[in-house]
Amino acid sequence: MNPVVKVPIRYGLLAGVTGWILMVILYYIGRHPFLIPVYMDFRIILFVVFIFFTLREIRDYYQDGVLYFWQGILSSFLFTVCYAVSASFLLFIFMHIEGEFLPDYIRISIETVKALPQDAIDRIGKDVYNRNLELLPGTGIWDLTLLYFFQSFLISLFLSIILSVILRRQPKT
Repeated sequence: MNPVVKVPIRYGLLAGVTGWILMVILYYIGRHPFLIPVYMDFRIILFVVFIFFTLREIRDYYQDGVLYFWQGILSSFLFTVCYAVSASFLLFIFMHIEGEFLPDYIRISIETVKALPQDAIDRIGKDVYNRNLELLPGTGIWDLTLLYFFQSFLISLFLSIILSVILRRQPKT
């Protein structure tokens, strides 16, 4: 198997299990992982570390120090697919086992939305505020699983581009 495929799959699965463990730890220490702002999400650090080592291994150990930008992007994408699938699958299983995960999310989210100051409600609009309050109780396991899955791709996109540019090396002509 090509290292541009093999290495990201291995690191993606390892990172998926690691990310899931971090989610479980966050939940049990009282910090619900879905209520942490995306810009402070642990996946940012996790992705930087794992994508960096993925690309570096491909470049240094399999390609004699050469990594093209497209190889970096492709490897990062495969890493993200493996991460998102494995972590989301484990999250889905965990939500079935830990019956309070989803109700805690809904309860805390509703409390957070209700605690918004009036000027914030005016900024987002009363209609949006009311719609969010109406939709939150109907949130299901699939909703959170898909949210986590797609957020992983959004976080990874920008990091993949940056790391692929930093780690690429063209052959000397």
